[in-house]
Amino acid sequence: MRKKANKKSMPRPQQKPTKTASSSSIFKLNHRKTSLTVSAILAVCLIALLSISSSRERAFGASNQPFPDQLLYTGEVINEFPHDPDAFTQGLLYAENNTLFESTGLNGRSSVRRVALSTGEVEAIHVMQYSDFGEGLTLLGDRLYQVTWQHNTGYIYDRHNISKFEGFTHEMHDGWGLATDGGVLYGSDGSSTLYQIDPYSMKVIKKHTVVYQGREVPNLNELEFVNGEVWANVWMTDCIARISPKDGMVQGWILLPNLREGLLASGYTRIDVLNGIAWDKDGSRIFVTGKLWPKLYEIKVQPLKTPFNGDIKQMCIPPIAHF
Repeated sequence: MRKKANKKSMPRPQQKPTKTASSSSIFKLNHRKTSLTVSAILAVCLIALLSISSSRERAFGASNQPFPDQLLYTGEVINEFPHDPDAFTQGLLYAENNTLFESTGLNGRSSVRRVALSTGEVEAIHVMQYSDFGEGLTLLGDRLYQVTWQHNTGYIYDRHNISKFEGFTHEMHDGWGLATDGGVLYGSDGSSTLYQIDPYSMKVIKKHTVVYQGREVPNLNELEFVNGEVWANVWMTDCIARISPKDGMVQGWILLPNLREGLLASGYTRIDVLNGIAWDKDGSRIFVTGKLWPKLYEIKVQPLKTPFNGDIKQMCIPPIAHF
């Protein structure tokens, strides 16, 4: 039985409910704030990734990776720029602010020059002595390294004043190409050997024989370091070999006969071979040219879209050159 309330007893005053939120409400609120924070972070990351992807796509096509797992590539021309048709290009590099440095060859015509990308204008030039045949060129810090043909010698220039230079000797059999990853130099001497060189002592640290499907690739010429790979013009071909610096294995070929053939069809019959690769790392741009070419091209590298019916070894691996 429920007891009856005592009418004489005073009713207890009702307490006003407090506004303290329950632990469940606090959890939901914090969870909502955390979700919003995570969403904001993810949005920023997504924008950054899309920016990187867009930059890579400029140079390497719409692939999930800068270099898809295929062997054969082509180069779609994105831009054309003027190039000195008397420049026997042996070394080429991009040095920010739409500026190129170039090494040219031939006895009596060899030089190191700073060139404006958009106009092809030679802004500064150092003319080499007649006995020097200029070859590969690379930039490490403020120092331009250049090798010469048929000698074990080269020169180091101040990038801000290319008239100032000093000489060096190296251990390669000859001087053809130079590149750098920002730490060591990579060199070629016209053989199938890719050298790693200490930039201070100019001593060979390591070397690999460049091989494609069991066959050595000779005539390695101008070099460029691109996204962890060494790219090499192969002399007397329209091919660029993508080489692993870790073991010398060729990981792919960039086939560019369309460039030389297009120039010939336009009446430029004085041109020589494809030679010269420059990589704009910040802008993700690739530039190529050739010896005595009137044009320099920005290209987008992408997988070959049609089946290749030729013999890649015959096209890209020439007989060993003897001088």
